[in-house]
Amino acid sequence: MMWKDKYTLGVDLIDKQHMELFERVESFLLVLRSKEPWELKVEKVKETLEFMKEYVVKHFHDEECYQRKVGYPDCNRHCEIHAEFTSEVQEFVKLFEEQGYEEPLVQKFAGKLVAWLINHVAATDQKIADYIHRLEVEA
Repeated sequence: MMWKDKYTLGVDLIDKQHMELFERVESFLLVLRSKEPWELKVEKVKETLEFMKEYVVKHFHDEECYQRKVGYPDCNRHCEIHAEFTSEVQEFVKLFEEQGYEEPLVQKFAGKLVAWLINHVAATDQKIADYIHRLEVEA
């Protein structure tokens, strides 16, 4: 889960938020892979879940405001993708409340985080960077 320069959009606020997301998810994964007993890992799981519940909402808001500001043509679809992921995080919150922090469920949550973060930042968000670059070239 290392940050790569190719993920940079060229928008300071968004890039800093993406880096923070990568750092948090990487830290979370290191805890999950550690040899500590599961009971000791649960606190980090809860911390990561709380962070994701709050931070993605703020990040998505900031990113969507930026898209509207620059007139990004696929903004509505991008907002839908954000809403879908927010719902998935909320679903995990519900499952953890109902089932507890069992390792298979936590591993599923971790896999979802990693896949989403890499696919979204490396692919979907890069379309914003491409759009910005085209605007700069045309100007």
